[in-house]
Amino acid sequence: MARHFQRELDDLKAKLLHIGALVEEALDHALSALHRLDPVTAREVVEGDRRIDAFEVEVEEECLKLIALYQPVASDLRFLTAILKINNDLERVGDHAKNIAERVVKLAEHARIEGAPSLNRIGTQARKMVRESLDAMVRGDVDLAKQVCAEDDIVDDLNREIFGYLTRRMQEEPSLVVPAVMLLGAAKDLERVADLATNVAEDVVYMVEGDIIRHNRYRSRAARPAKPPA
Repeated sequence: MARHFQRELDDLKAKLLHIGALVEEALDHALSALHRLDPVTAREVVEGDRRIDAFEVEVEEECLKLIALYQPVASDLRFLTAILKINNDLERVGDHAKNIAERVVKLAEHARIEGAPSLNRIGTQARKMVRESLDAMVRGDVDLAKQVCAEDDIVDDLNREIFGYLTRRMQEEPSLVVPAVMLLGAAKDLERVADLATNVAEDVVYMVEGDIIRHNRYRSRAARPAKPPA
């Protein structure tokens, strides 16, 4: 029975990696569509989200079945618990890729806003974090997982840069308000993608070591002494 259970765990992990591949592809295409303002590619991303949703349900059902059937403990239970959470987070990354694609379809009808280099950088960084979090899961690499968690601050800083830039553009040219708001939404989607990649990385640490680290970085920030007045 133990050998059969291990085979089912391996199959489950393979299914999760397939979802990960679909999500990465959707995010790649959504970012490409955003960069080129390509509504055709964007619509393909929107349509493809159904596949990700279907696989997410399949993996969740399989996880629950294995928990009920084998009543695992220790590392096997941590593995299944982490898979349930990672599965949900990957599906949500797919949702944000879909959101970006839907924004592109609308953006294609408006004037292009040039000169926002941080938008490309936040997309590249969020995409990198998704890739690294999946690599950490495959290899059980806790160091890489913690690196992903640290990288989330980069995305937060880039999002603030984008917000400042687009706010100024809206003030300077009120005709750009609609496309600027859509780009702000796309940047927020990418920030959430990075947050979800961080969630995946935190669950990798839990899966491997049994440590729950998801609030540690916030506690460490709260413990920092306040800067003295200038």
